[in-house]
Amino acid sequence: MQDFQNENYEQDTPERSEGIRIQKYFTDCGVLSRRAAEAEIAAGRVKVNGERATIGQKIDPDKDTVTYKGTVVRPPKRAEHITVMLHKPAGFVTTTSDDQGRPCVTDLLQDLNTRVYPVGRLDINSTGLLLLTNDGELANLLTHPRHHVPKVYHVTVGGEITTQELRKLSSPMVIDGYRIRPVKVNCLRAYEHMSELEMTLCEGRNRQIRKMCASLDLHILSLKRVSMGPITLGHLPEGKFRYLSPSEVESLRSAAMKAAQQPTSRPATTKKPTARPRADVKKEK
Repeated sequence: MQDFQNENYEQDTPERSEGIRIQKYFTDCGVLSRRAAEAEIAAGRVKVNGERATIGQKIDPDKDTVTYKGTVVRPPKRAEHITVMLHKPAGFVTTTSDDQGRPCVTDLLQDLNTRVYPVGRLDINSTGLLLLTNDGELANLLTHPRHHVPKVYHVTVGGEITTQELRKLSSPMVIDGYRIRPVKVNCLRAYEHMSELEMTLCEGRNRQIRKMCASLDLHILSLKRVSMGPITLGHLPEGKFRYLSPSEVESLRSAAMKAAQQPTSRPATTKKPTARPRADVKKEK
């Protein structure tokens, strides 16, 4: 997968004088994610000054020539960096290619003449705001665990949600052996057959909302991301995209840097709980 994820980020400390790691150079150039770059390097498709590159090798971008499949890799000029917001429909995977032949979000960007990569993910059944960019620095900034900006989701679940269930969703929970940070949950509308929730996450665990709801036997009917930091989906039609303005991109950078300065303690990782029967939760009247 050639998309930017948390694992693509390398420590945000200044690079030492001997250069930068070649896999980070690929993300800075907006060509490959770190993980994809490592796979291509291991396969022998990357060369430095005509010699086969090695994973972790350091280069000087001003002196060394890096080629990928015979093409020179250069960082785009600042003016060439673009970031777009896509209203992702259900049924599309958040990656640039899929070995199962499923539709990819980049298939919706045929009118875009620049290659961009997803920033984070929305699973195949989720919809809403998805950012794509060729700015590796911005992508790494937004996906680094320290820089998570709040993301707001509208979630529709089956049945009328109870006060007790809302309280549990808002409380610290353990997902896949990891104690997640509390999630802000509001009930927007509640009916006998379904409830509409607004959930605000300050970290992005894999399929976190779906796993949280599953732990309470809540069946998700729809899940839509409506905002990411200062950027909101607004009235952008499903399946369409628009360019972010320079001021919007800078507001994202500022929000990410501000998030990194917040004094938050890292939740403890716990052992994965053993499977045990889940007690039935009686609905409150």
